[in-house]
Parts: sequence; C-alpha cells; structure tokens
Amino acid sequence: MSLRGEGGHMNCRVVVEAAVPVYDVETADEAVRIAISKTGEMLNPDLNYVEINMGERSCPHCGEELEPAFLAADESLVALELEITVFNVEREEHAARIARKEIGQRLENIPLEVLEIEQTDEDGDDDESDEDSGDEAETSSDDEGSTDGGESVDDTDDDDVLPEFEELIDES
Repeated sequence: MSLRGEGGHMNCRVVVEAAVPVYDVETADEAVRIAISKTGEMLNPDLNYVEINMGERSCPHCGEELEPAFLAADESLVALELEITVFNVEREEHAARIARKEIGQRLENIPLEVLEIEQTDEDGDDDESDEDSGDEAETSSDDEGSTDGGESVDDTDDDDVLPEFEELIDES
C-alpha cells in the first residue's frame, strides 16, 4: 500500500521545457552542448538531481522532427527538457507549480513551460524512501500550503548538506 491511499499524497515526475539562450556558437550541436553545460552550472549544487535532456521539437505544419537548437547570426535558442521528481503532493498541478518554482529560481530569465506530469510509484522501491515519505506526510498534514512539496525537495537536499556543515564546525 502506498501513502497515496492513506493521506492523498503522491509523488510526481515533472518535465519542464526550458528555452536556453546561447551566444557565439557556430553549430547546433555546439549550442546544445553549451546549453546543457550552462544549465547544469545554474542548477548545481542545489538541484543536482534534475535530469537535463535535449528537447524534442517538430515543425508545426508537417510534423518533421527539428534540431533542439534554433541557430541564427551565431546565436542560438536551445530547447532543453528538465526532469524533476516532486514528492508528497496532493495534485498534479501542485507538483507543476513546485517544479517551476524550484527550477525557475535558479534559471533566471529563462522561459519555462511544463510539458508533462506523471504520477510515480517510488514508495515501494526503497525502505528508506518509505520512511522519508512518511515523515514528509506528517509534516505536510500540519502545514497545508503550496510549498509542501518544495519543502520536501529542500528537506532531501538539506539532509545531504547538514552533515558536511556539522563536520566543518567540528574541525574549527
């Protein structure tokens, strides 16, 4: 049994399209490589769990597949797909808002559009994730607000950061 049945909470995989500008490039391949690198730098270390993939574009008239980069005058606009899993949300719309907020805070001035939201069943994959999800469910039932999932994402990241911080204090 998953937490979805008990508290109405679920985990969602959200795919967000980003339009990343790249300057002084000669080829579409070069533009894509630079866009992926630039996006990775902006997301790390805070969102190093976001998957970055080339976007899929097609001609609106004939449906022919196009390169993910539009190139003109040595400048390019590259379509990238950013995939993030948002934990402990009540609705898919909630997951989409959290994903846009988390990614958008780090990718300033880059347009984002939610492409896909899919419910995931990660509750049964790992005993540790069951315990974490249980803790998150208790926390969110106390604080019914639009940042529940955002806090869950940050909580997961904070767990990894805190021990390092404590080690630094111990060394002083």
